[in-house]
Amino acid sequence: MFHRIGHFVVKRAWWVIIAWIVAAVAIIGSAPKLDAQTDESSFLPRHYESIQASLVQEKAFPANFTPAAMLLFERTDGGKLTDADQAAMNKVVQGLTDKHVALVEKILPVSPQSTSKDGKYALSMVAMEKNTAHKPEAADSAKLLRDDAKQLADGSSLKVQLGGQAAQNLDQKDSSELANALIGIGTIVIILLTLGIIFRSPIIALLPVLSIFVFSMVANGLIADASKAFGLKADSSVSAILIIVLFGVGTDYFLFLMFRYRERLRAGDDRKEAVVNAVGRVGEAIASAAGAVIVAFSVLVLSSLGMFKALGPSLAIAVAVTAIASVTLVPAVLSLIPEKVLFWPSKAWQREPENARFAALGRTVERRPALVAIVSGALMLALSFAAFGYKGTFDLASGSMPKTKESMVVQDTLMTAFSAGAADPSHIYLTTTEGGAKLDAAALDGYASQLGKVDGVAQVVPKPNLSADGTTADFTVMLKDAPATNAAIDTVGKLRTVAHDAAPQGTKAYVGGITSVYKDINTAMARDYSLVFPIAALLIMVILGLLLRSVVAPWYLMAAVGLGFGATIGATSLLFQQVQGEAGLMFMLPMFIYLFVVAIGTDYNILMIARLREEVAEGHSPRKAARMAIQHGGPTVAAAGAILAATFGTMLLAGNSLFSQIGFSVAFGIAVSAFVMALFFTPALTALLGRAAWWPGHGEVAGHEAAAPVALRKDDPEPAGRR
Repeated sequence: MFHRIGHFVVKRAWWVIIAWIVAAVAIIGSAPKLDAQTDESSFLPRHYESIQASLVQEKAFPANFTPAAMLLFERTDGGKLTDADQAAMNKVVQGLTDKHVALVEKILPVSPQSTSKDGKYALSMVAMEKNTAHKPEAADSAKLLRDDAKQLADGSSLKVQLGGQAAQNLDQKDSSELANALIGIGTIVIILLTLGIIFRSPIIALLPVLSIFVFSMVANGLIADASKAFGLKADSSVSAILIIVLFGVGTDYFLFLMFRYRERLRAGDDRKEAVVNAVGRVGEAIASAAGAVIVAFSVLVLSSLGMFKALGPSLAIAVAVTAIASVTLVPAVLSLIPEKVLFWPSKAWQREPENARFAALGRTVERRPALVAIVSGALMLALSFAAFGYKGTFDLASGSMPKTKESMVVQDTLMTAFSAGAADPSHIYLTTTEGGAKLDAAALDGYASQLGKVDGVAQVVPKPNLSADGTTADFTVMLKDAPATNAAIDTVGKLRTVAHDAAPQGTKAYVGGITSVYKDINTAMARDYSLVFPIAALLIMVILGLLLRSVVAPWYLMAAVGLGFGATIGATSLLFQQVQGEAGLMFMLPMFIYLFVVAIGTDYNILMIARLREEVAEGHSPRKAARMAIQHGGPTVAAAGAILAATFGTMLLAGNSLFSQIGFSVAFGIAVSAFVMALFFTPALTALLGRAAWWPGHGEVAGHEAAAPVALRKDDPEPAGRR
């Protein structure tokens, strides 16, 4: 099949290139804009308690608002606020009110209740139109509020800063734009430098970048169309991850093809034959690798969380487009460029290198496969034990931008100047279940007292806010710990138990607030891990079985991938929690590691095992096949793994905890997949199992047929597989 695709592409190369360019322009021109979603609660289904609580609040207290932003006042000399400062604060609040900033409904004046106990800080709450605090337009309003507030306070002894969700949205947007630029530039520079060093050719270094630029437009346009059509909610990290996936995976597949193309040229094929044979030989491996990744990503539609429901299909589309381009667009371009021009100024492409290092590694695996398997497996197993120390954290705002951003400074100040839980209190909504009956006011005091006794609760506002019809009460609860901490999440669990059990007869309680949202996200993640991982593993095993015509190999390949997953979480936990002393890792990190280490890291196992099968098909013994697979396939795996790990490593340039954790963990996991699993563990196990690894298929015959070249020079003395 892939030989036929190669023939078609080479014969109609210009038409293929033109078709891709036209498709890119048409799709990107008609695609809607992809806006990032930053509202954590929007990622949860409606049946979770935190979402039900918000629905009760909207119905019973439509006039209530959760501050979309807040103005934090303090003196420039750090002293206590004076009466003159109070007048200056009133001037700022009134001035902002008179400006009628878009989306802003009201700005509350500073009151004694909104002043810190030490008298050094004061707050003014800003209400925006309902359900707009997380939208991109709110960031524009926040920028106006921030700039105008500073201007109005100019000349006074006050310092004013803007915090809250809308301000975090603004700072996150600025931080993401900078991060995307740094990641994009860093990724391209790494690809250019690495390919330039490997092939010593500026044209080859530029070729994948230019190709990826074309098909990335197609991918981004299709993702935007899919997001709009299916109502997918994109997380703010999607754009940066898409950049890395498109360039990283695109370069991987380019290398798979390029190394085999160069090998066929050395075997004596002319340019067009070499392209056809390269597509024919690695096309199945690329399709299988992409299929495994696409399946793993697509299974995320089963996730409870909207952020993964959007991310999974988006990345699946990106990889599908990348794979199609890798066996159509890239071969079409290669077939049009004379080899002397393509590889200029290097002449090394004309001769087969000794690959001394990889040949030595291959000989080691051939002679001592048991020792190699034990050592490489033990290394991954030892790191996997460290994964038991993993702790999740839910402070997405702090994790996705530097601590120096103004909204983060305001958040940290609130936690110290007021109370840790004052930044975002929890709410218990007690509502009647008996058709319109009013709440018993006498029972509310006792109920509030029960809530106040929960371990981890700092304060319950004495008198709850009653709805206009008297059927619902809103109890404001201050927690002792910051809203996004594990301690606060544990407190909400205990608070829910008491709130439900102590609810008077004929009533029902709902615990709401951002900490309640985090509690439900934690529950949803646990459910996703137990559902998504096994289904994805099963489907990937099916793909491996179809590729290898074996029911044995997929089992130990997936076991190796599982070890790599555990080792990656363990190493990341050791670095960030033990060495750097962070409270925990971002709660979605295991899912990102699954996405990239399990899914994309499988590419290298597939490439190596496919080469192993090819060498067995040429008649070599299992041990010799392992040696030759490492000697000939090792450079491809090493180069591809190094580039992909380095591209994910560029996320460390973003300067925030979330991207640093994702960047390190995925780069480490990819390195383990390429340099431990694919080069040592998988070949060694396959050599040990011998021909049993391919049971019940007959790899010799099937593999030889799959690998048959289109044409060989008459003076080529060796089978193509040995080249």
